[in-house]
Amino acid sequence: MSLTKPEVWELVHAERRRLLDDLTTVDAPRWETPSLCRNWTVHDVLAHVVDTAKTGKIAFVWSMARARGDFDRANEDGVRRCKRDDPQQTLADFRQVLDLRRIPTAHRATRLVEAIAHGEDIRRPLGISGDYPSAAVHEALAYQLRTPASFGGSREHAEGCRLTDSDTGASWGEGLEVTGKAVDLLLAATGRTITPTLLAGPGAHRLMKTNEDTTE
Repeated sequence: MSLTKPEVWELVHAERRRLLDDLTTVDAPRWETPSLCRNWTVHDVLAHVVDTAKTGKIAFVWSMARARGDFDRANEDGVRRCKRDDPQQTLADFRQVLDLRRIPTAHRATRLVEAIAHGEDIRRPLGISGDYPSAAVHEALAYQLRTPASFGGSREHAEGCRLTDSDTGASWGEGLEVTGKAVDLLLAATGRTITPTLLAGPGAHRLMKTNEDTTE
C-alpha cells in the first residue's frame, strides 16, 4: 500500500534533518570529495538538494524554459544558483528549507527518491552510514521502478529483473533475481555505481552493467 501524502512528507523532512545532522561536522576539504553523482562533489549534491527543495511547479517550468528543455542543464543551473563559496553557508541554506513541501509536476514520491539517493550520494563517499526506514525506501523504489526513463524513472533500466529486499523479502518486477538491501537496489536502479558485492543473484550483473554509461 502506498504511503499517504502526510506520511511521505514526514519521512522526507525527517531524512533532511538526519542529513543536516550528519554534515554539521564535515570539515572544509571533505566537501570537495567526489559524490556518487558523476562529475559532482558532495558540496554540489547538497546545493542540488537545496535547489530541489525550493522548486515548486512554477519554478520548475521556468528552470526548464531557461535550460531549453534540457533536464541535466536545469540541474546544473540549480547547483550554480545554490552553491555558496563556503559550504557552511550552503548548509545554512539547507537548514532553511528542511520543512518545505514544494514539488514540481511529478509525484511526491520523487522527493523520497531524492532524499534517500542524494543522501547516499553524499554519505557513502564521506564514510557516513545512512539508516533509512524500510517504508521510505520501499515507496521510493516502487515509484522509481514503475516510472519510465522519460520521466526520470528506472522502468526500462530494471526491465527483466526481479529486485528483492534481502532484509524484508519484499520484491518488485519479474525476471532475473537481484537480491540486496533495499537502499542498494534503489541506488543501482537509479544508475549509481555501487560495490558489486552488495547485490547478488543472476540479474545483479545485468542491473549493474546498465549503470556503466549512466550520468547524473
